[in-house]
Amino acid sequence: MTALSLPANLSLVEISGAASAPWRSLFAGPAREHIPYRAGTQSERNLLAAKLDAAVTRADDAVLLIAEGASCFATAWWARLSPASYVSRVAGALFFQPIDEQGESVEALLDTFASPRTPLPFPSIVLGSEDRRSLRAARVRVLADNWGSGLVATARNAEARPMRRTRSVIERFTAGVVAREVRTATALVRQIR
Repeated sequence: MTALSLPANLSLVEISGAASAPWRSLFAGPAREHIPYRAGTQSERNLLAAKLDAAVTRADDAVLLIAEGASCFATAWWARLSPASYVSRVAGALFFQPIDEQGESVEALLDTFASPRTPLPFPSIVLGSEDRRSLRAARVRVLADNWGSGLVATARNAEARPMRRTRSVIERFTAGVVAREVRTATALVRQIR
């Protein structure tokens, strides 16, 4: 599968504990920074937040956050509690499979990353399991609602089936992010005149 060519004015910041993830092969082009997910202690959580702050402020362009598994909770926690000047640099976020069957429980993650129950301050999409009848899928829907995110069902095992739907969602989402940035810039120029 060929990689997506994202707009040149987007920097990717990945937050993930996995050394390799199937979705990584979807992206090509923009600058990319990887932040390893470690959040077993308060110190590790604070360090993770500091690394996210640094990655976002260091980016030359608007930032597209990409998180997977438990790092989705960490990213939402960071977005809700960080200063607006940092978060305003984020154009959007993609959250892949926030609930992992072998990972921490949702309740434990919500306790670990407690934050105000408000929508995230940027557009986001949760890419969750396509088994809509499962308890896990229901929990993913609740997370998406709480984060103010769109929800897209994807194949559970990306290697078992091509990620065509995921790819088209990402293409539409990033096009929407760029359009939003253009509208914002245009509105600012009009206010200056």
